[in-house]
Amino acid sequence: MGQLESMRIFITVVETGSITKAAERLNLAKSAISKRLSELEQQLGVKLLNRTTRTSSLTEAGQVYLNKCKLILDEVDDLHCHISSTSSKLNGVLKLAVPLTFGLKHLVPALDNFAKLHPELKLDIDFSDKKIDLVEDGVDLAIRIGSLSNSTLRAKPLAPIHHVLCVSPDYLTEHGHITTPNDLKSHKLLRYSQQPLSGVELIDNNNKTMTVPMESFCIANNGDFLKTMAVSGHGVLFTPKFIVWKELANGSLIPIMTDYRFNSIKAYAVYPETRYLPRKVRMLIDFLSEYFGNEPYWDK
Repeated sequence: MGQLESMRIFITVVETGSITKAAERLNLAKSAISKRLSELEQQLGVKLLNRTTRTSSLTEAGQVYLNKCKLILDEVDDLHCHISSTSSKLNGVLKLAVPLTFGLKHLVPALDNFAKLHPELKLDIDFSDKKIDLVEDGVDLAIRIGSLSNSTLRAKPLAPIHHVLCVSPDYLTEHGHITTPNDLKSHKLLRYSQQPLSGVELIDNNNKTMTVPMESFCIANNGDFLKTMAVSGHGVLFTPKFIVWKELANGSLIPIMTDYRFNSIKAYAVYPETRYLPRKVRMLIDFLSEYFGNEPYWDK
Protein backbone atom coordinates (compact mmCIF):
# COMPACT_ATOMS: atom_id res chain seq x y z
CA MET A 1 0.00 0.00 0.00
CA GLY A 2 1.49 3.33 -1.10
CA GLN A 3 1.83 6.69 0.54
CA LEU A 4 -1.26 8.14 -1.16
CA GLU A 5 -3.38 5.25 0.11
CA SER A 6 -2.04 5.84 3.62
CA MET A 7 -3.07 9.49 3.34
CA ARG A 8 -6.58 8.49 2.28
CA ILE A 9 -6.87 6.09 5.21
CA PHE A 10 -5.73 8.79 7.60
CA ILE A 11 -8.24 11.31 6.22
CA THR A 12 -11.06 8.75 6.40
CA VAL A 13 -10.29 8.00 10.06
CA VAL A 14 -10.41 11.73 10.84
CA GLU A 15 -13.63 12.29 8.86
CA THR A 16 -15.49 9.34 10.38
CA GLY A 17 -14.11 9.88 13.87
CA SER A 18 -12.98 6.33 14.52
CA ILE A 19 -11.01 3.41 13.12
CA THR A 20 -14.11 1.22 13.22
CA LYS A 21 -16.16 3.54 11.02
CA ALA A 22 -13.22 4.12 8.69
CA ALA A 23 -12.81 0.36 8.29
CA GLU A 24 -16.50 0.01 7.43
CA ARG A 25 -16.34 2.75 4.81
CA LEU A 26 -13.13 1.50 3.23
CA ASN A 27 -14.13 -2.17 3.53
CA LEU A 28 -10.90 -2.99 5.34
CA ALA A 29 -10.18 -4.79 8.58
CA LYS A 30 -9.78 -2.63 11.68
CA SER A 31 -6.43 -4.25 12.31
CA ALA A 32 -5.25 -3.20 8.86
CA ILE A 33 -6.28 0.41 9.51
CA SER A 34 -4.54 0.47 12.90
CA LYS A 35 -1.39 -1.07 11.47
CA ARG A 36 -1.26 1.43 8.62
CA LEU A 37 -1.70 4.40 10.96
CA SER A 38 1.04 3.11 13.25
CA GLU A 39 3.41 2.66 10.30
CA LEU A 40 2.58 6.16 9.08
CA GLU A 41 3.35 7.69 12.48
CA GLN A 42 6.62 5.74 12.66
CA GLN A 43 7.64 7.01 9.22
CA LEU A 44 6.86 10.60 10.19
CA GLY A 45 8.26 10.33 13.68
CA VAL A 46 5.24 12.07 15.23
CA LYS A 47 1.92 11.12 16.75
CA LEU A 48 -0.97 12.08 14.45
CA LEU A 49 -3.95 10.81 16.42
CA ASN A 50 -4.92 10.34 20.02
CA ARG A 51 -6.72 7.00 19.80
CA THR A 52 -9.08 5.24 22.17
CA THR A 53 -11.13 2.09 21.64
CA ARG A 54 -14.03 4.14 20.28
CA THR A 55 -12.81 7.50 18.99
CA SER A 56 -9.81 9.29 17.53
CA SER A 57 -8.81 12.94 17.80
CA LEU A 58 -6.13 14.94 16.01
CA THR A 59 -2.89 16.04 17.58
CA GLU A 60 -1.41 19.40 16.57
CA ALA A 61 0.92 17.63 14.13
CA GLY A 62 -2.01 15.59 12.88
CA GLN A 63 -3.96 18.72 11.99
CA VAL A 64 -1.05 20.07 9.95
CA TYR A 65 -0.62 16.71 8.21
CA LEU A 66 -4.36 16.49 7.52
CA ASN A 67 -4.45 19.88 5.80
CA LYS A 68 -1.45 19.02 3.61
CA CYS A 69 -2.86 15.58 2.77
CA LYS A 70 -6.11 17.09 1.55
CA LEU A 71 -4.24 19.52 -0.70
CA ILE A 72 -2.07 16.77 -2.15
CA LEU A 73 -4.94 14.36 -2.76
CA ASP A 74 -7.07 17.10 -4.28
CA GLU A 75 -4.27 17.77 -6.76
CA VAL A 76 -3.95 14.07 -7.57
CA ASP A 77 -7.71 13.65 -8.01
CA ASP A 78 -7.85 16.82 -10.10
CA LEU A 79 -5.10 15.45 -12.34
CA HIS A 80 -6.94 12.15 -12.77
CA CYS A 81 -10.16 14.00 -13.55
CA HIS A 82 -8.42 16.16 -16.15
CA ILE A 83 -6.79 13.19 -17.88
CA SER A 84 -9.94 11.04 -17.82
CA SER A 85 -12.21 13.84 -19.02
CA THR A 86 -11.33 12.99 -22.61
CA SER A 87 -13.45 9.84 -22.20
CA SER A 88 -17.22 10.00 -21.85
CA LYS A 89 -17.39 6.73 -19.91
CA LEU A 90 -18.17 6.75 -16.20
CA ASN A 91 -17.38 3.79 -13.98
CA GLY A 92 -17.02 2.86 -10.35
CA VAL A 93 -19.76 3.30 -7.74
CA LEU A 94 -21.91 6.39 -7.18
CA LYS A 95 -23.48 6.37 -3.72
CA LEU A 96 -26.66 8.46 -3.41
CA ALA A 97 -29.10 9.40 -0.64
CA VAL A 98 -32.53 10.60 -1.82
CA PRO A 99 -35.90 11.43 -0.22
CA LEU A 100 -38.35 8.54 -0.37
CA THR A 101 -41.37 10.02 -2.19
CA PHE A 102 -39.49 12.44 -4.43
CA GLY A 103 -36.96 9.74 -5.19
CA LEU A 104 -39.47 7.07 -6.18
CA LYS A 105 -41.73 9.42 -8.13
CA HIS A 106 -39.23 11.62 -9.94
CA LEU A 107 -35.63 10.50 -9.49
CA VAL A 108 -36.22 6.91 -10.60
CA PRO A 109 -37.02 7.86 -14.23
CA ALA A 110 -34.19 10.39 -14.25
CA LEU A 111 -31.68 7.88 -12.89
CA ASP A 112 -32.97 5.28 -15.34
CA ASN A 113 -32.03 7.61 -18.21
CA PHE A 114 -28.68 8.45 -16.63
CA ALA A 115 -27.85 4.76 -16.10
CA LYS A 116 -28.60 4.03 -19.75
CA LEU A 117 -26.10 6.72 -20.75
CA HIS A 118 -23.44 5.28 -18.42
CA PRO A 119 -23.93 1.49 -18.24
CA GLU A 120 -20.56 0.88 -16.56
CA LEU A 121 -21.44 3.09 -13.57
CA LYS A 122 -22.88 1.32 -10.52
CA LEU A 123 -25.53 3.10 -8.42
CA ASP A 124 -25.87 2.57 -4.65
CA ILE A 125 -29.03 4.41 -3.54
CA ASP A 126 -30.53 4.96 -0.08
CA PHE A 127 -34.22 5.95 -0.33
CA SER A 128 -35.10 7.61 2.98
CA ASP A 129 -36.35 10.91 4.41
CA LYS A 130 -33.87 10.61 7.25
CA LYS A 131 -31.04 13.15 7.17
CA ILE A 132 -27.68 11.40 7.22
CA ASP A 133 -24.08 12.50 7.61
CA LEU A 134 -22.73 12.37 4.06
CA VAL A 135 -19.10 12.20 5.12
CA GLU A 136 -19.59 9.59 7.84
CA ASP A 137 -21.73 7.38 5.57
CA GLY A 138 -19.50 7.82 2.54
CA VAL A 139 -22.28 9.29 0.37
CA ASP A 140 -21.18 10.99 -2.84
CA LEU A 141 -24.37 12.98 -3.41
CA ALA A 142 -27.66 13.58 -1.60
CA ILE A 143 -30.87 15.14 -2.83
CA ARG A 144 -32.49 17.35 -0.20
CA ILE A 145 -35.61 19.47 -0.26
CA GLY A 146 -36.02 22.65 1.79
CA SER A 147 -33.61 24.85 3.67
CA LEU A 148 -30.01 23.77 4.16
CA SER A 149 -28.30 24.34 7.49
CA ASN A 150 -25.01 22.42 7.30
CA SER A 151 -22.31 24.87 6.19
CA THR A 152 -19.81 22.03 5.66
CA LEU A 153 -21.79 20.87 2.63
CA ARG A 154 -22.01 22.35 -0.82
CA ALA A 155 -25.27 22.50 -2.74
CA LYS A 156 -26.59 23.22 -6.20
CA PRO A 157 -30.29 23.98 -6.80
CA LEU A 158 -31.97 21.45 -9.08
CA ALA A 159 -35.58 22.62 -9.20
CA PRO A 160 -38.08 24.91 -7.46
CA ILE A 161 -40.59 23.19 -5.20
CA HIS A 162 -44.02 24.83 -4.98
CA HIS A 163 -46.77 23.87 -2.56
CA VAL A 164 -50.53 23.61 -2.94
CA LEU A 165 -53.53 23.38 -0.64
CA CYS A 166 -55.97 20.83 -2.01
CA VAL A 167 -59.00 18.71 -1.17
CA SER A 168 -61.15 16.09 -2.88
CA PRO A 169 -64.30 17.06 -4.81
CA ASP A 170 -66.40 15.12 -2.29
CA TYR A 171 -64.86 17.11 0.56
CA LEU A 172 -65.84 20.38 -1.13
CA THR A 173 -69.35 19.08 -1.75
CA GLU A 174 -69.75 18.20 1.92
CA HIS A 175 -68.03 21.22 3.47
CA GLY A 176 -68.44 24.01 0.91
CA HIS A 177 -65.88 26.20 -0.85
CA ILE A 178 -62.76 27.34 0.99
CA THR A 179 -61.61 30.74 -0.27
CA THR A 180 -60.56 32.85 2.74
CA PRO A 181 -58.28 32.39 5.78
CA ASN A 182 -61.37 32.35 8.01
CA ASP A 183 -62.82 29.54 5.92
CA LEU A 184 -59.56 27.61 6.07
CA LYS A 185 -59.00 27.70 9.82
CA SER A 186 -62.20 25.78 10.51
CA HIS A 187 -60.96 22.74 8.57
CA LYS A 188 -58.74 19.87 9.63
CA LEU A 189 -55.26 19.55 8.18
CA LEU A 190 -53.51 16.47 6.84
CA ARG A 191 -50.03 17.41 7.99
CA TYR A 192 -46.60 16.16 7.07
CA SER A 193 -44.73 15.53 10.32
CA GLN A 194 -41.91 17.96 9.48
CA GLN A 195 -44.28 20.86 8.81
CA PRO A 196 -44.74 23.51 11.52
CA LEU A 197 -47.37 22.91 14.18
CA SER A 198 -48.55 26.51 13.98
CA GLY A 199 -50.56 26.12 10.77
CA VAL A 200 -50.32 27.08 7.11
CA GLU A 201 -48.50 30.22 5.98
CA LEU A 202 -50.20 32.22 3.22
CA ILE A 203 -49.05 35.21 1.16
CA ASP A 204 -51.73 37.52 -0.25
CA ASN A 205 -51.64 39.72 -3.35
CA ASN A 206 -50.08 42.55 -1.31
CA ASN A 207 -47.21 40.26 -0.26
CA LYS A 208 -48.55 40.19 3.27
CA THR A 209 -47.75 36.95 5.09
CA MET A 210 -50.18 35.38 7.53
CA THR A 211 -50.29 32.07 9.38
CA VAL A 212 -53.65 30.32 9.50
CA PRO A 213 -53.92 28.02 12.55
CA MET A 214 -55.35 24.61 11.71
CA GLU A 215 -56.04 21.52 13.76
CA SER A 216 -54.12 18.49 12.50
CA PHE A 217 -56.49 15.59 11.82
CA CYS A 218 -53.73 13.26 10.64
CA ILE A 219 -49.94 13.52 10.92
CA ALA A 220 -47.61 11.30 8.91
CA ASN A 221 -44.06 11.23 7.60
CA ASN A 222 -45.08 10.05 4.13
CA GLY A 223 -46.59 12.30 1.49
CA ASP A 224 -48.19 9.49 -0.52
CA PHE A 225 -50.15 8.32 2.50
CA LEU A 226 -51.42 11.84 3.17
CA LYS A 227 -52.35 12.19 -0.51
CA THR A 228 -54.43 9.02 -0.30
CA MET A 229 -56.20 10.35 2.78
CA ALA A 230 -56.94 13.62 0.97
CA VAL A 231 -58.32 11.84 -2.11
CA SER A 232 -60.60 9.88 0.25
CA GLY A 233 -61.96 13.13 1.66
CA HIS A 234 -60.39 13.15 5.12
CA GLY A 235 -59.26 16.77 5.16
CA VAL A 236 -57.18 19.57 3.66
CA LEU A 237 -53.74 18.66 2.37
CA PHE A 238 -50.81 21.09 2.22
CA THR A 239 -48.15 19.44 0.12
CA PRO A 240 -45.52 19.92 -2.58
CA LYS A 241 -47.01 19.78 -6.07
CA PHE A 242 -44.62 17.02 -7.08
CA ILE A 243 -46.62 14.63 -4.85
CA VAL A 244 -50.11 15.45 -6.16
CA TRP A 245 -49.53 16.75 -9.68
CA LYS A 246 -51.30 13.78 -11.33
CA GLU A 247 -54.29 14.04 -8.98
CA LEU A 248 -54.55 17.76 -9.68
CA ALA A 249 -54.47 17.00 -13.41
CA ASN A 250 -57.17 14.29 -13.30
CA GLY A 251 -59.41 16.17 -10.86
CA SER A 252 -59.28 13.74 -7.95
CA LEU A 253 -57.83 16.65 -5.94
CA ILE A 254 -58.80 20.30 -6.36
CA PRO A 255 -56.61 23.27 -5.38
CA ILE A 256 -58.09 25.73 -2.90
CA MET A 257 -57.10 29.21 -1.66
CA THR A 258 -55.87 29.98 -5.17
CA ASP A 259 -55.90 33.74 -4.54
CA TYR A 260 -52.99 33.17 -2.16
CA ARG A 261 -49.52 31.76 -2.67
CA PHE A 262 -46.99 29.98 -0.50
CA ASN A 263 -43.29 30.31 0.15
CA SER A 264 -41.43 28.16 -2.34
CA ILE A 265 -38.43 26.01 -1.52
CA LYS A 266 -35.94 24.13 -3.68
CA ALA A 267 -34.60 20.68 -4.34
CA TYR A 268 -30.82 20.63 -3.99
CA ALA A 269 -27.99 18.35 -4.97
CA VAL A 270 -25.80 18.27 -1.85
CA TYR A 271 -22.26 16.95 -1.57
CA PRO A 272 -19.34 17.14 0.88
CA GLU A 273 -17.20 20.25 0.69
CA THR A 274 -14.06 19.59 -1.32
CA ARG A 275 -12.14 21.46 -3.95
CA TYR A 276 -12.31 18.46 -6.23
CA LEU A 277 -15.75 17.21 -7.32
CA PRO A 278 -15.61 13.71 -8.84
CA ARG A 279 -16.60 13.68 -12.47
CA LYS A 280 -19.39 11.15 -11.95
CA VAL A 281 -20.97 13.42 -9.31
CA ARG A 282 -20.59 16.55 -11.44
CA MET A 283 -22.13 14.86 -14.47
CA LEU A 284 -25.13 13.58 -12.49
CA ILE A 285 -25.73 17.04 -10.99
CA ASP A 286 -25.65 18.61 -14.47
CA PHE A 287 -27.94 15.89 -15.82
CA LEU A 288 -30.53 16.34 -13.04
CA SER A 289 -30.39 20.13 -13.30
CA GLU A 290 -31.21 19.93 -16.99
CA TYR A 291 -33.76 17.14 -16.50
CA PHE A 292 -35.89 19.11 -14.02
CA GLY A 293 -35.07 22.71 -14.98
CA ASN A 294 -36.52 25.95 -13.63
CA GLU A 295 -40.05 24.84 -14.55
CA PRO A 296 -40.30 21.13 -13.72
CA TYR A 297 -42.96 19.07 -15.44
CA TRP A 298 -45.07 18.68 -12.28
CA ASP A 299 -45.67 22.46 -12.25
CA LYS A 300 -46.92 22.64 -15.85
